Amino acid sequence: MSQVLAEKQGPALWVTFNRPEAHNAMTFAMYEELFAHCEAADADGEVRVLVLRGAGGKAFVAGTDIRQFTAFESGEDGLRYEATIDRIVGRLETVGKPTVALVDGFAMGSGLALSAACDLRICTPAARFGLPIARTVGNCLSMDNYARLAALLGPARLKDIVFTARSIGPEEALATGLATEVVDDAEARVAELCDTLASFAPTTLRVTKEALRRLRTANLPDGDDLVREAYASEDFRTTVAAFLAKP
Repeated sequence: MSQVLAEKQGPALWVTFNRPEAHNAMTFAMYEELFAHCEAADADGEVRVLVLRGAGGKAFVAGTDIRQFTAFESGEDGLRYEATIDRIVGRLETVGKPTVALVDGFAMGSGLALSAACDLRICTPAARFGLPIARTVGNCLSMDNYARLAALLGPARLKDIVFTARSIGPEEALATGLATEVVDDAEARVAELCDTLASFAPTTLRVTKEALRRLRTANLPDGDDLVREAYASEDFRTTVAAFLAKP
């Protein structure tokens, strides 16, 4: 059974990360399924909005499944992994239609990255965002993902959540712009929002999001040396092993 489900509801394609027993932690196969659904959303003229959500009511996405990192042997493995994440998250960001993340529960690591790549984030009071990689993995992000998160959160707050491994709750998320809205019935609100977005000029929405993406990515520096250093480090190997050894 697929762990990334897609269903058309009115003008929107709703994509659900369906691995609730693992808090929707992403496998490599799930990333590829998301990429395919982004392609399908752009190819379908009836789809006017793409919605992402997590199953189970406890998490949007709790990050990448850390077990997959045990096979990494060098910094080159990290470079390939981050290139894959850039390809998937970048494809989500370039969907030519409005994208909405419905965040109920944890959006950690790549869950934060995926929600940040969406245009709007509708959250429940249970939403929690974070990037606890210094505690859980010992790796780093690509330059593109750092730039995307810094643009949304600001460099100081991004350093804060990485250095302290703390999470951002709904009130702080709303105050900083990370959350577009915080509502009890997020599913109903997202459905309403999809109808509103579908009633607007699609070209205006598409070129606006593309213009802002180009502004963010202009003169983006290379960061392969930083990724290689992090994934080749003893910190990475010992932190992953320690996290997986927890009961």
